[in-house]
This record gives sequence, C-alpha cells and structure tokens, in this order.
Amino acid sequence: MTTEQLSSDSSQSELPERWRSEIQAQLSQGENVASALEVDLDEQLRFSKGIILVTDQRVLARAPGRSDWQSWAFAKDLALKHHDHAGVGHLELVNQGGRLGAWRFTLGQNLHAIRLVEQFDAHRDSHATGVPVVREEKSVCPSCKAPLEPEQEECPICTKVVYTPPSTWTLFRLWRFAGPYKLQLGFGFALMLLSTGAHMIPPYLTIPLMDKVLIPYQNGAPVDSSLVALYMSGLVASAVLAWVLGWGKTYVLALVSERIGADLRTETYDHLLRLSLEYFGGKRTGDLMSRIGSESDRICVFLSLHLLDFASDCLMIIMTGVILFSIDPWLALFTLLPLPFIAWLIHVVRDRLRTGFEKIDRVWGEVTNVLADTIPGIRVVKAFAQESREASRFRTANKHNLAVNDKLNKIWSLFSPTVSFLTELGLLVIWVFGIYQVSKGHITVGVLSAFIAYSSRFYGRLDSMSRIVSVTQKSASAAKRIFDILDHVSSVPEPANPVKLAKVDGNITLREVGFRYGNRAVNRGISIDIKAGEMIGLVGHSGSGKSTLVNLICRFYDVSEGAIMLDGVDIRSFAVSDYRRNIGLVLQEPFLFFGTIAENLAYGKPEATRAEIIAAARAAHAHEFILRLPQGYDSMVGERGQGLSGGERQRISIARALLIDPKILILDEATSSVDSETEKEIQRALENLVQGRTTIAIAHRLSTLQKADRLVVLDRGVVVEEGAHDDLMSREGAYYRLYQAQARNVDTDLDDSASKE
Repeated sequence: MTTEQLSSDSSQSELPERWRSEIQAQLSQGENVASALEVDLDEQLRFSKGIILVTDQRVLARAPGRSDWQSWAFAKDLALKHHDHAGVGHLELVNQGGRLGAWRFTLGQNLHAIRLVEQFDAHRDSHATGVPVVREEKSVCPSCKAPLEPEQEECPICTKVVYTPPSTWTLFRLWRFAGPYKLQLGFGFALMLLSTGAHMIPPYLTIPLMDKVLIPYQNGAPVDSSLVALYMSGLVASAVLAWVLGWGKTYVLALVSERIGADLRTETYDHLLRLSLEYFGGKRTGDLMSRIGSESDRICVFLSLHLLDFASDCLMIIMTGVILFSIDPWLALFTLLPLPFIAWLIHVVRDRLRTGFEKIDRVWGEVTNVLADTIPGIRVVKAFAQESREASRFRTANKHNLAVNDKLNKIWSLFSPTVSFLTELGLLVIWVFGIYQVSKGHITVGVLSAFIAYSSRFYGRLDSMSRIVSVTQKSASAAKRIFDILDHVSSVPEPANPVKLAKVDGNITLREVGFRYGNRAVNRGISIDIKAGEMIGLVGHSGSGKSTLVNLICRFYDVSEGAIMLDGVDIRSFAVSDYRRNIGLVLQEPFLFFGTIAENLAYGKPEATRAEIIAAARAAHAHEFILRLPQGYDSMVGERGQGLSGGERQRISIARALLIDPKILILDEATSSVDSETEKEIQRALENLVQGRTTIAIAHRLSTLQKADRLVVLDRGVVVEEGAHDDLMSREGAYYRLYQAQARNVDTDLDDSASKE
C-alpha cells in the first residue's frame, strides 16, 4: 500500500501525517482505503485521538487512548449506525450478535462521519453482491476540509445556511406591495402601450416614402412635395407623441416603483422588529443590514428602471411581430428564425445566473459581517493589537467575493456577445431572403426597408431583454433574501384576540415553567408566586438560568412548558407591546443609542418633559455627572455610549427604566458596572423606588440582595431554595455555600491588597 493509495479519497488526503505510517502497516497487499474518520473523544468524553477506516475489504479502527488496532471483515449482517446527541456524534458497529465497537466525536467531524457511513454501506453491499463500487471523487472545502458533493460549490458548515435556489417567480410575490397603486399602474401601462404604438409608426411610413417618392424620383418622376410633407409631418408627429408618452409612462411608473420599494423596506424592518430574540441570536448584524439596505435598493432599482424597460421591450417585440406578419408572413418567418436559439440560451444561462447571484449576495454578507463585527468592537481590536488580523479577515472575505464574481462574469461575458451574434445573424438572413423576394417581385424595396427597420428594433429589443436577465436574477435573489425575513414567524406570537391590559397590580405567578434552547433544557419545573410590590432576588451560579428566567418574564422568549401569569392571566394572552410597557428593565450591559443624554433617558417615554427626565436622573444618582458634561442633558453620547464610563452608562440605563414608572421592575446585575460608592448610592435610591413595585433583581454580589423580601436560589435550571436571607443562612444549604464562598473571595482580595501595601 503506497501513500498515493492512502490519498486517493478526498477525505483521506486531509488526515494528519501521524496516521499514515500506522495505516500503511495495517493494510494488506492490494487493500485500498475508501474513507476515514478521525474521532476525538474517548469513552469518558475526554479529548483523545483515534481513527476509523473503511477499506474495500473491512473496517479498521484504533480507539482513542489505545495502541492496538481492531478489524472487522465485511458481512451481510454488519451495520455501521450513526447518530448524534447533545453535541456529541456516535458511531456504532453492530451485527446480529450485538455491538462490536463504538466511537464518539465532536460534531465538527459529522460530515466526515456521514461520508464514512456511505462508503461502508457501498463496500459492504459490493462485498455481498460482487458488483464493484463506482468511485465518486469528491472535493473538500478549503476552509474546514468538509467533503462536498460533486455539484456543491459552497460548504454547508462555512455558509451556515440551508441552500435553496432562488426562483424568478419570487419577484411575483412583490405584487402584494403593488396593491395600493393599482390605478397608477394601470394608467402607466396604458401610457406604455400608447408609447410603444407611437414608436411603431415611423418604420411603417418608410414603405410609401420609399415606394411612392424615392424610387419614382430615381426613375425620373418629379417629387410630390405635398406627399413628402404629409409623410414627414407623420414622422415628426409620431416622434413627438412617442416622446411625450414615454416621459409620462416613465415618470408615473418610476414613482410607483419607488413607493413599492419604500413600502418593502418599511414592512421588512417592521417585521424584523416584531421577531423574537431567538431569531436575532442566529443572524449576523451585517447580513440583516445588507438585506434591508442594499437588497431592497436593488429591488427598487429593478422595479423603477429595468422592469419598465423589460415591459416596453415585450410590448415592442409583440407589436413588431404582428406588423411583420401582416406585411409579409414568409419574410417574417425568416426574421424570427434565430428566436428559438436565443430563448434556449436565455433559459440555460438564467439558471446559472440565478444561483450565482444569490451566492454573491451571501459572500457580500461575509464582507459586511466583518465590518459589522470590527467597527463596533474597534476598542477591543485595538486593545489586543489585532488590526492586522481583522485586515486579513477582510482581505479574505473580499478575495472570496472577487472569486465568486469572476466566476459569474465568465458566464455573462460569453452570453451577451452570443446573443448579439445571433441578432446580427438574424438581420443577415432578412437581407438575403429579402433581396431574393425583391428580385422575384414578391415585395417592394419599401417593404424590405420597413422590414429592416422593424427587424432592427425587434432584435435590438431582444438583445436588451437578454441583458435584463442578469438584473432580473439579481433582483430575484434579493427578493428571496428579503422574503426569508418576511416569511419568518416569530416564536413569540401576538395573540389573535389579546386581552386588554387596563390596570396592572403586579402579581406574577410562574407555574411549572420550563424552557429549552434547542435540545438543551435551561429551566425545568419552576414555580414561584411573586406578590404585588414584593422584591425577590434570583441567585445562583453562572449558567443556573437566572437571566433566562428574566427573559421569560419579559416575554423575550416564550416558555416551552408551563405558564407565566400576570394578575392571574397568562402573559401570552396580552399584546406584547402592552405587556412590556409595564416592565422597567435594567440590563447587565447597558446600551445607549447615538443621540443626546435626554433622548436616551426618554427612550421609553418620548413625550416625557424635561422635569420628568431630570427627576428620573436624580433618582438614579445621574443628575450630578450629567450637569458636569459640556451641554448637560443635551450632550451627545457616541455610539453605544462611547465617552461615558460604565457606571455612568448604567445609571442612565436605570433612570431610563424608572422614567416609565413601571409596575414591574427587573434589575439584571444592575449594579455590576459601578464602583462600591456608586453602588451604595443606587441601593439607597432603589430602597425608595421599589416601594409599590414588583421587583425582580439578579445580583452577582449577594450582599446587595439582603433587603429583598425573598431570595430564590437556582441551580442547573431548578429552584433549590427559597426564603429570606437570614432564613437561608440558618439552613446552611445552597445559598449559605454561595454566600460563604463569595465572602471568602472578598476576604482573600482584601488580604492580598493589604499585603501589597
């Protein structure tokens, strides 16, 4: 067995070199490797390397952590089973007697595992039937080395999308946005019809002008001035009429198209805002910005310019065809001879362009994603001196974008000249057959001249239509990406008949609440009864489900099991916006918008007076530092609050929540970003502010929750303890251990600080 034989399979060529000598020693003479999988987990799910091979004769394996090799010859009852669970892939080799071997691997190897099973099934069946396996070469992704199908050009792992080709029919879905403009569209279409008809007049007038004026003049007859004036007046009048009608239809239809594009952008953005946090968790910011911005703009340009040209071309071709057949059917038939070939070429190239342009859109999304990551995170980039790394990421994405565009341009560069060649060929056919018809006396020179003029327009429009194929496919790709947003149904739906939320007391009840992220259970069987005006604290280790529980109460996500009640009514029965208006939320990571301090404070209540804004800022102990800013409450804050300290941003966030005077106040690590002195000030303010409000607080420092009416201790998504601080301390249970562990850390920090001094 040679090294070349080992590399014969695409997946094999990507194995680390350390396996090659060992594999070669295990193979017998003439035995070839069909596929291989490097497993990376042992039986205890610890990281360790092993390998499984499928050859044309048997299965070979070396388990992680072992030095010996195992071998199983192909048999009819031998089966290789593949499944995954909780992020771990499993392969099991079994026969009628039971399990022979089992291997585990991380899901990054899953595509290689699928390929291994395919090769196993093929060679086992070949061994049983005697029919040789037809070798199918497969390429690999240059980035992650995953095997690709023969016609697959993009890696499903790297693109992280389920690929479905866009269809030109997607553009017809835009008709729903044209509904409000039916009258304008009808008027514009009528103008287009009249304008196209006006363009048909001049070539027809060349027939009498040629046969009754020019040819008789060449034969010695005098020129009839009145007849010339009549025909010339007709040419001028038709030109002016075509200009006026063309201006009118272009203006009307362009206005309508722009409004359709604007409505599309608005509805897409509105729908995006109504989607749940779950949707945004799986999307890149740059990709969504690209869809709403550049993709909708591309559709708008298509509707306002190219679609109008396409419709005009279609009308011109139809009218020209009718006129040609009315003049001379045989000559018209020869005129349309290249048309089937052009139609076939357009059909073939359209499919390639359709898939290519969507690929370009996704690759361009990679470029915008780099920008969306880097620019907001520029402080982190500079802090870790990763400018060159981010520049390299951008160059790589830009190079990928260039390569995909180059590949598509190869197709388009051949298509467009080919259509032009066929149109020129069509005109040549007309000349040849037309001269023959004139020589036989079947048509006049004037008729041939008119045919040439009409044919030039016919093929000119046909060539223009073929060029619009590119724009149409780009727009179809853009429409598909926008409708991917519009078709997505929120996982937090609005109720069909919402319950009116008139007065809120603030009683919150959780009944056997459970929640899952995919297959992972985060919260299970949580039942808590929070009375109106009560303050409870949620405590527990990181990952115990505290923030998830708050997200469920805010209805950022809907519960997977159980129900959350507000004043005895399921919160899923309320309109989402009505329900959230009664919640004041202060997040662990405060977010400020670009604008003034006053605008950020009044974000939840835009109609708030300056006095109300100042009162909220005073309550959050933010008034003093705001007055020290150059323009006070009118001072501009940079994007995401740049220019303010973490504590200052947090206090503005607290004031913003307090300004709406909510009945329910949720503090998610609200004081984690402030110093001890500021924390004390905020705590003193909160003691008064929580009066009359149902308050749910999460705090890293347990000492800040001592004045809570009740503490709820979470561990691994379930409630393990509940009670007041003193009561929980006396039990010496989970809360006691948390408190003591934190106290020891504080003491250690103080001792270390003292020793350094």
